[in-house]
Amino acid sequence: MEGWVFFCLLLSGLVLPTRAIVGVGGGVRFGFGGGGGGIWVGGGGNTPTPTPNPLLGTQLNRAYSVLQTWKSAISDDPTGILTTWVGSDVCSYQGIFCTNHSSGQISVTGIDLNGKNLRGNLIKDLAFLTDLTLIHLNSNRFSGTIPVSFRQLQFLQELDLSNNNFSGEFPAVTLYIPNLKYLDLRFNSFTGPIPEELFFKELDAIFINDNQFTGEIPQNLGNSPASVINLANNHFVGAIPASFGYMGPRLKEILFLNNQLTGCIPVGVGFLTEIEVLDFSSNKLFGHLPDTISCMNQVEILNLAHNELSGVVSDLVCSLRSLVNLSVADNFFSGFNQQCRNLFGGLDLSFNCIPGVGLQRPSPECSVIPGIGLSCLRVPGLPRPLVCGRLVETPAAEAAAP
Repeated sequence: MEGWVFFCLLLSGLVLPTRAIVGVGGGVRFGFGGGGGGIWVGGGGNTPTPTPNPLLGTQLNRAYSVLQTWKSAISDDPTGILTTWVGSDVCSYQGIFCTNHSSGQISVTGIDLNGKNLRGNLIKDLAFLTDLTLIHLNSNRFSGTIPVSFRQLQFLQELDLSNNNFSGEFPAVTLYIPNLKYLDLRFNSFTGPIPEELFFKELDAIFINDNQFTGEIPQNLGNSPASVINLANNHFVGAIPASFGYMGPRLKEILFLNNQLTGCIPVGVGFLTEIEVLDFSSNKLFGHLPDTISCMNQVEILNLAHNELSGVVSDLVCSLRSLVNLSVADNFFSGFNQQCRNLFGGLDLSFNCIPGVGLQRPSPECSVIPGIGLSCLRVPGLPRPLVCGRLVETPAAEAAAP
C-alpha cells in the first residue's frame, strides 16, 4: 500500500520523521520543497550557501536577529547543533534552510530540527521569518504554548510540533495560519476540547493523537477535507459524529482508537469507498455492524476489537476485497460467517459470545449485551438490508416483501 496508509497506525506507538511522509490520492506531498519556485540551500550541509546581496541585507539580518534570540531561549542542546549558529550567514546554520528565489532574493523558508532533543520555548519573533513554508520540530523537549504571532506565517504549509512537551488548550493560532496543510500535534500534553474550526480548515493531514484532549468530537467532523486523521489515545467521549460517514472518497485513513466513544458505528460509513485504514478499537461502541460496511472495498485494515459490539460478523465484512487485517476480539459478537475464518486463517474471535468457540466470555456476561435494545444494523422501515445503495435479495426477504 502506497504513501502513508500504515503511517498513522504506526504513530500510535512510534514517532517517525515528518520528512519521510508522502501523501496519497492527490494529497499534499510533505517534505522539503522549493518555496516560491526557488532552490533550497543551506541546512548546514555540503551545499554551497549563497552570498547575500547587500541590497537584501535587511531581510537576512532580520533572520539572524530572530535566530540568535531563539538560540538564547533554548536551554539544552545535547547534540550541539546550535554551535553552528554563529555568524551572519544564517543559511549555513544546521537545520535552517534558505531559498534562492527566482527574483534573486534569498530568505529563510524552512526550519527542520527533528530529533535534536532541544529544550526550550518557541519565541514570538519566529513570525518575522515571513517566508517560512515549514517548521519541523519533531522529537525535542520544547514546552509552553504556540505563539499567537504564528498566524502571520502566511506561507507556512507544514507545522510539526509532535513529541514535545507543549501544553495548554488546543493551539487555536494554528487555525489562523492561512495556507497550513499539515498539522502534527501528536505526543504532547494538550488538554480540553478541540474546536469545530479544526474540521473546517483546509488541512490534508491532522495528527492530534496521544494528547489529553477531552469532550466530544465536533459534529462537523465530516466537513474536513483531510485524507488522514488520527484522534487516537485521547479522552474523547460521546458518539462518533454521523457526518463522519459522509467524508467520501477523499478520506484514506482515520483512527479513533483508545478513547471513550459510545454509540453505534454510523451507517454512513459505507460512503467511505476509498478508505484504507479504519480503527475503532478500544472504545465503548455497541450495537450491530451496519450493512453498509460492505461498500468499503478499499479498506485493508479494519479494527473493531475491544468494544461492546454485538450481532454476527457476517460475510458482508469478510468479503471485502481488499481486507488483509480484521480484528474483532473482545466484543459481544454471537456468531461469524465461515468465510471469515477461511479468509484470515486465524481470525481472533476470543472474548466474544460465540457458541462452540474457545476463549469466550462467561455466560453471565453474554446474557446482558450492551445496547441490545438499539439496532444499528438496518435502515428503519426496510425489510431487507441496504448494502451499497441496493437492497440485498434473499429468499426470506423476497417472501416477506409485499
